[in-house]
Amino acid sequence: TYIDGPNGVLTYRGYPIEELATKSNFLEVAYLLIYGELPTKSQFNFWSSRIMKHTYIHQDVAEMMKSFRYDAHPMGMLITALSALGTVHPEANPALSGQTVYDDIRVRNKQINRAIGSVGTIAAFAYRHRQGRPYVYPSHNSQLSYAENFLYMIDRYSNSNYKPNPELAKALDVLFILHADHELNCSTSGMRHLTSSGVDVYTSLAGAAGALYGPRHGGANEAVLRMLLSIGDKSNIPAFIEKVKKKQVKLMGFGHRVYKNYDPRAKIVRKVADKVFNILGREPLIEVAEALEKAALSDPYFIKRKLYPNVDFYSGLIYKALGFPTDFFPVLFAIPRTVGWLAHWNEFLDDPENRIVRPRQVYKGSKSRPFVPMHLRSSNGSNDRLESKVSSETKRRFSASTNP
Repeated sequence: TYIDGPNGVLTYRGYPIEELATKSNFLEVAYLLIYGELPTKSQFNFWSSRIMKHTYIHQDVAEMMKSFRYDAHPMGMLITALSALGTVHPEANPALSGQTVYDDIRVRNKQINRAIGSVGTIAAFAYRHRQGRPYVYPSHNSQLSYAENFLYMIDRYSNSNYKPNPELAKALDVLFILHADHELNCSTSGMRHLTSSGVDVYTSLAGAAGALYGPRHGGANEAVLRMLLSIGDKSNIPAFIEKVKKKQVKLMGFGHRVYKNYDPRAKIVRKVADKVFNILGREPLIEVAEALEKAALSDPYFIKRKLYPNVDFYSGLIYKALGFPTDFFPVLFAIPRTVGWLAHWNEFLDDPENRIVRPRQVYKGSKSRPFVPMHLRSSNGSNDRLESKVSSETKRRFSASTNP
């Protein structure tokens, strides 16, 4: 990924994100990110068929997912299942099959196909698990796109010939493209760090997904939605803006560590939102979002600080309109970002200088000092730093005259 933050430019392998979002599809972009060039028709057919064949995950992983609590966070399920994939494919684990196992390009490609194919199925199973519905395996219809197959697995009841709304599937496909890669962000850096240790690719993916789980990273669009809900109505925006200026609340979905201009992905997402709303109905919060955007972009305070809407500002509203619960938003981020993680994994393995990542620290602790026996240490130490919360249940249990 190349980003020109001041000018709001984003390209994948040199191709503008605007063109890829309107002229390509997710699996084609995935091929581009991993192999560096757009595929020919035969390459794309071979590539997509291999990925779709790997949408069937190992039954042991599926059964393991059924053991989660009914209210388990879907990202927790996704991370655990990704890690579990490494245990059911020991032949692809450097710790078991040797550190040169990924030198074989065929072995490496198989893990790429399997990871991209499996992550959508794992995500769909996590969704169904939260809904209390039986898991739906990938469609037998080979004509379904990656996004269509994902929607099939989360929405199908009993009709095996069910086909999701193609326009909604296309909208999701575009969102997948926009979230596929984005330079060396937190989770991608984590992917490269873990890969440098020589661990298997599935453990690396689980670690990267763990970083994405954090609300500062993958939970940003959820934070936008909660902010809009807290505002409630357009009439409350002026008061909210003043609170932002006084640093009493945060303006979520605006500004970016890299972009100092309008996030190019945000413009695309805004158009996608209109298409989704035309089909499913206008999300009530969109009026609040539009009014907030207009107010912020015309206010000197935000103009001076170059705070423009980013990709998270409208994507959460789209996911809400599509019926996804807010805690599923990071999962919808993780599905396409798996491609970006794998592109960096593949690149790192080919780097002749791919030594283990070992940052140095700046030590700010005490200088050298002698050990003091406990009976000679001061007795004035406080336990304040050691306190932890105690539940009412524990208080009840230990209020008895004897230990339970």
